[in-house]
Amino acid sequence: MSDFIKRYGLIILVGLFIFSCNEKGDKGKSVVAEVGDKKLYQNDISSVVPTGIEKEDSTVMADDYIRKWVKKELLIQKAEENLNQEQKSLNKEIEDYRNSLIIYKYKNELIKQRMDTLVTDMQIEEYYDNHQDNFNLSQNIVKAIFIKVPAEFANQDQIKLLCSNTAVEGLNELREYCLQYAKGFDIFTDNWVDFEAVLKNIPHDITDPGEFLKRNTLFELTDEDYYYLVSILDYKLRNEIAPVDFVYENIKNLILNRRKIDFLKQMEENVYTEGIRNNKFKIHKENR
Repeated sequence: MSDFIKRYGLIILVGLFIFSCNEKGDKGKSVVAEVGDKKLYQNDISSVVPTGIEKEDSTVMADDYIRKWVKKELLIQKAEENLNQEQKSLNKEIEDYRNSLIIYKYKNELIKQRMDTLVTDMQIEEYYDNHQDNFNLSQNIVKAIFIKVPAEFANQDQIKLLCSNTAVEGLNELREYCLQYAKGFDIFTDNWVDFEAVLKNIPHDITDPGEFLKRNTLFELTDEDYYYLVSILDYKLRNEIAPVDFVYENIKNLILNRRKIDFLKQMEENVYTEGIRNNKFKIHKENR
C-alpha cells in the first residue's frame, strides 16, 4: 500500500481533484480518497498539514494521513462485514461511555468550585512527621555549588572565597562572576538535587559517592582546558529519611489526592441522601 501511494499518489490526487471539480461532494469539497461510501476531503487533509512547510514535507504528511485514513476505514468495513448484529450493537457501550464522561466532568467541576486546595506548611509538616518511614531516599542528594571555568581565567582562590559566602549578597557576587567567566555553573543552595546529576559535570570517576560526601566539603579538579569546583553545603545519603523540603511537593500532592478521594466519596453520599429525601428512586426488593 505504501509503495503504491508513493508511486501513484500524486497521479491519484490530481485525478481525484479533477474529477471532484466536476462533481459536488456532500460538503462541496474535493474528494481525495474513498472507501465504500466514506469519503476523505481535501479540507480534511488541509486541516492537519501545517501551512508554511516545504512542499515535499507537506506531501509526505498528506500521504501518511491518507494511508492511515484508508487503513482505518478498511478495518471498519471489515469489522462491519464480519460481526453479527448483536456484536455490532454499541448502544450500551456508548451509553456507558457517555455516562462516565458526564460524571467525570461533573466531579471535576465540583472539585474546581468547592474543594479546598490550600495546603499549609503546618499540614505538610504534620504529614511528614507522621509518615517519615515513607520518605526514605533512593539516591544521595546535596545542596551544592558547581563551577566550570576555563583554566586561563580561573582565579582559584577568588572562586573558593566567593563560594564560601552563601549569604544573599555573596551568592549574587558569585553569580556575577560565573556569568562573566564560567563555561557552566549551578548554584543549588536553596534546593536539593541528585548528587549523580552534579557528578556528571565532572570528568572524574567517584566510585563511592556516599563515602565521598562524608569526607569532602570541597572538591577541585583541573584538566588541560578547565578548572572544576564542587562545594558541598549539605548532603543526605541513600536510605536516610528525606528532608521535608525535598519531599514538600510530593507531600502536598498526597494530601490533595487524599482530600479529593474524601471529597468525592462525600459528594456521592450527599447525592444518595438527597435522592432518598426527595424520593428520586425506588428499590423493588421483591424483584431481587
